Amino acid sequence: MSIKSDKWIRRMAIENGMIEPFQPSQVRAGDNGNIVSHGTSSYGYDIRCSREFKIFTNINSAIVDPKNFQPESFVNLEADVCIIPPNSFALARSVEYFRIPRNVLVICLGKSTYARCGIIVNVTPLEPEWEGHITLEFSNTTPLPAKIYANEGVAQLIFLESDEVCEISYKDKNGKYQGQRGVTLPIT
Repeated sequence: MSIKSDKWIRRMAIENGMIEPFQPSQVRAGDNGNIVSHGTSSYGYDIRCSREFKIFTNINSAIVDPKNFQPESFVNLEADVCIIPPNSFALARSVEYFRIPRNVLVICLGKSTYARCGIIVNVTPLEPEWEGHITLEFSNTTPLPAKIYANEGVAQLIFLESDEVCEISYKDKNGKYQGQRGVTLPIT
């Protein structure tokens, strides 16, 4: 197993449509000044957060249950900035759509800019032959409201290529999150 470089990421994105839309180099500044960087880095790819958010609210005193999830526990928001209440969380999705090769596993880690503000980004591994928008979970671990910026970098993907192809891929298993678009809530 090996970690893949920027050259490999560019080739796979351009030739195989692995990442769409694809940013071949790292973008560090935008129209309005500094942004949280996104795009291809030395050994990874920094993804962006879209303008679609689902902010957790407990107005109905709901219990968070992955086997019986209550969609009304979220407030939908489409905006350039999402403010997450203290000690709460929000769901979002990546701007980019992914098609993971059969011999690749992808690990996602939050960017240090957000981690240093007490905002944790959680994403499960992207399995071989999974495709879709990534659903992102932002946990605000602070006692203060926290901002997430749309269309800016929020997490880095690390691509691990195996020396051999897996026996059963996510696509082979008919995974329940295959082909997801938009912010996807838990599916049982």
